Amino acid sequence: MILSRLMSVVLVLTLLFAAPARASVSLLRDADIEYGLKQLAAPILTAAGLSSSQVRLLVVNDSSLNAFVVDTRHIFIHSGLIMKLDSAAALQAVIAHEAAHIANGHITRRLGNLRTARTAAGLGMLLAAAAGAASSDGRAAAAIALGSQNSAKRIFLAHTRAEESSADIASVRYLKRAGIDPKGAVEVQELFRGQEALSTSRQDPYVRSHPLSRDRLRALKGLVAANPGGKRDPNAEYWFARMRGKLTAFKRAPSWTLRRAGSSASKDIALMRQAVAHHRSPNAKKAIRDINAALALRPNDPYLMELKGQILLESRNFDQAVAVYRNAANRAPREPLITGGLGRALLAANRPKEALKALETARGRDFFNAGLLRDLSVAYAKTGQPALASLATAERFALRGRWKDAELHAKRASDRLPRGSSPWQRAQDVLHAAKQSQRKRR
Repeated sequence: MILSRLMSVVLVLTLLFAAPARASVSLLRDADIEYGLKQLAAPILTAAGLSSSQVRLLVVNDSSLNAFVVDTRHIFIHSGLIMKLDSAAALQAVIAHEAAHIANGHITRRLGNLRTARTAAGLGMLLAAAAGAASSDGRAAAAIALGSQNSAKRIFLAHTRAEESSADIASVRYLKRAGIDPKGAVEVQELFRGQEALSTSRQDPYVRSHPLSRDRLRALKGLVAANPGGKRDPNAEYWFARMRGKLTAFKRAPSWTLRRAGSSASKDIALMRQAVAHHRSPNAKKAIRDINAALALRPNDPYLMELKGQILLESRNFDQAVAVYRNAANRAPREPLITGGLGRALLAANRPKEALKALETARGRDFFNAGLLRDLSVAYAKTGQPALASLATAERFALRGRWKDAELHAKRASDRLPRGSSPWQRAQDVLHAAKQSQRKRR
């Protein structure tokens, strides 16, 4: 189905907020990290009356500090914020605050008829709008278009102070209901204290989209003091440490990771971080040694198996990588990122038919994985299906906000696909979004 109502609303947002320097948001997809986020978010979403199976948490590959929502089904958190926070409770406070914006109807009221983006093109446009909204340049452009900076700020990501106060109250209630210490909420706000005095260009995006004031911080401290309680959750602390450890291992220099891995919260996390650091050095022998040691401590962990598969694949041990990914996929059969990894390994092992089966299974469960779309296009090409290869390529470019390239490949796919078929309709989604973006540039 062509999401015309979605596209028309998102087009307005894209026109208003798309900044020249940043056309889209890049997602960092990792099954281990996303599973950890689910573990932290589940009790909060339940407390908020939201479905933990319907609201997805995705990581934005950005070192700045921010978290935001653009619809009622996605919470986006910058990798930089996860790495900066010091406790699971602080990250859960961020999740609770963003969940409050969804549960309190702030997004619904702001965007009118906008609903969740169910296609790569739809999410691509939402993320392009979000990227521009986090930019001072995009906000200035919106102010010119609307005639007033205040009205521009109220359109998209920049929540009003009233909404922030409402979200603060609700988030503390959710945290208490979930048995989580709400002091993490104060930790988060203290992190940004004083930034409102900085020029807009020097502020972290979180402050621009979540206005902070002394009165609001004072009120939040009062709320937390009036709602004591909660206890340390070993499961949440473990997954927070693991997420943060894995992110820093991939983001920081290997030498930085190796100096600090020994102070990790548990031995398996330390070994995982060392494996990543050695893999990036690169030293495949030491990387495999350490990931095997981590698996000896957690032998049924599909996410550690996935990491081992990645190390083997990127070290060009293709057949071994296939075996490890298959084992991981068998243990987590509904995890599309692991199934997609199996497909990638099968492609590298020159087994395109088997790869296509795994990749299509993963695609059916995850429409927002640019790497998976790249692998799908290769698998379709190798199995003699050029139209579907073009479609996967078009959707990948759309997800990344590269609309000119998306339109080119969507046109190729549309011309070759049976008119009215599901793939043809998906090509129309991309063409529609690309044409709207082209009009903006004219």
